[in-house]
Amino acid sequence: MTEPKKSEIILKGIPASPGIAKGSVYLFRKHEPTVEERILETEEVERELSRLEQSIARSKKELRKIYDFAEKKLGNNQAKILEAQLLILDDAIIFDTVFERVRKEKKNAEYIVQDEIGKYHRLMVAARDEYTRERANDLEDVRNRILRNLQEQRLVSKFEGANIVVGQNLSAADTLILSRNEVLAFATEIGGATSHSVILARAMQIPTVVGLPHVAGKAHDGDTMILDGYSGMVVINPSEGTVRRYERKLKEYKDFEKQLSTLRHLPAETLDGHRVQLAANIELAEELEFVKMQGADGVGLYRSEVLLLGKEVFPSEHEQVQQYKVFAEALYPKQVIIRTFDIGGDKLMMQAVSEKNPFLGWRGIRVMLDKEDLFLDQLRAILRASTRKNVAVMFPMVSSIKEVRNAKKFLEEAKSQLKAKDVLFDDKIKVGVMVEVPSAAVIAEDLAQEVDFLSIGTNDLIQYLLAVDRSNEIVSSLYQEFHPAVVRFLRRIIERGKKGEVWVGMCGEMAGDPLATMLLLGLGLDEFSVVPTMLPEIKKIIRSVHYTEAKHVADKVLAMQTEDEIKTYLLRIMKEKFPDIPTG
Repeated sequence: MTEPKKSEIILKGIPASPGIAKGSVYLFRKHEPTVEERILETEEVERELSRLEQSIARSKKELRKIYDFAEKKLGNNQAKILEAQLLILDDAIIFDTVFERVRKEKKNAEYIVQDEIGKYHRLMVAARDEYTRERANDLEDVRNRILRNLQEQRLVSKFEGANIVVGQNLSAADTLILSRNEVLAFATEIGGATSHSVILARAMQIPTVVGLPHVAGKAHDGDTMILDGYSGMVVINPSEGTVRRYERKLKEYKDFEKQLSTLRHLPAETLDGHRVQLAANIELAEELEFVKMQGADGVGLYRSEVLLLGKEVFPSEHEQVQQYKVFAEALYPKQVIIRTFDIGGDKLMMQAVSEKNPFLGWRGIRVMLDKEDLFLDQLRAILRASTRKNVAVMFPMVSSIKEVRNAKKFLEEAKSQLKAKDVLFDDKIKVGVMVEVPSAAVIAEDLAQEVDFLSIGTNDLIQYLLAVDRSNEIVSSLYQEFHPAVVRFLRRIIERGKKGEVWVGMCGEMAGDPLATMLLLGLGLDEFSVVPTMLPEIKKIIRSVHYTEAKHVADKVLAMQTEDEIKTYLLRIMKEKFPDIPTG
């Protein structure tokens, strides 16, 4: 008797690492150790402490092996992500208390480990900032590793053949261990675009989608799955029609990529000679070769806060210099724009800060202006990496002229300190600000008097302008990048910036949306900074149109009154002119 055909299930998550994969599901089930409380006899206590000590030592040995594997496979920078877990195992505050509780309470080691580390874990899971929540995952992974070793259990991580790995959550260690198999893609319920596991998946070029609701419950071992790391779509048990559609899409991507390869070393210039800069948003040194291969005009946004991942403390000035120099040297003579640490809100923080509304709180430039020594460390490091005169510095989350002037004072102080030590740097380093707060957009002409360039961060700007948290499922549909207010705001920023004789770029997601390219070009945007995978497509659009035509498109859009009207119009143009370019 044949089994009934399973129904197709479509899920939408967060695209985290690009690529399309089709294959069988391997459901990664993390064994959650079952822990029971047991009272020890007095003569058992020392034996229990010895057992605990051995399990911690075994856990360290396992993690050290994974660290060495990561270092060989991905290099030292990526391996450092695992340092966080190794540091937890060396945390005297946690483990001195664990040992002391076993002695005093005379309870089994499993119970004390579960209970004591669980206290910290619950606090960290409840934190609002992403860095602390990421540390909670590390802590949970360490706790479960110790418990497994106490109970002498082993984590099953090997499978036969090529599979798409599906799970509730993956730690950095899980991602690396599983990658020893033939992994086609990763699909998880939990995780963000900057989680440790995602950063490693991108470095290994494994397509990944995270934030998939209940995927681990809806997919079963052996199910067929299609995963689209470009759009964030996942299809379980796809119909024949869906399979054919994605096979066509994958072939189109591959054919299109071959076609786009001819454009890599040509300028981003319209048919009537209007040239713009087309740069890349970048986080990892491992992305540099790909960025160069794609023919980028440099880096429009280097997210320096990636240096904080897996760290207990801020990186030293020396550590930062070494990293910034890698980017400056690799891309010389093209420009590299380094954004100072953008932390707070939903971004990484090195300390837990309780705020009722972190998105409207202590974040971005506000944090760094308060942390004077750390800010000077970073500014000196950026300056020291600027000796070849291709580095620029950019301040995030600026909301007033006062903040810009204060930040520039710190920059001048950093210059003075380096001059006093005869350290070389670019004394005329370019300075820019991100326009991602409505107040900054309103005073764009004044900001232009203070800096060399403006870079629009659409992700936050749209959220603030429309009062919509795009991570909130209830209202996320109201996050509309083509809302008429957004388009008119963008025109204002670009016009006011140019009036102040500075160039205006965009490093938010909208810059990498092919549907928005002609509109942004027509609004007069000078620089598009996009994720590296989107460089060829955006360049193709720019090189295939006249600037006068793009201006006409922008004028028409500016006269429209609804997002639906704008999107319908832009989609029609894209289908007519670029039927081979996906538009989401």
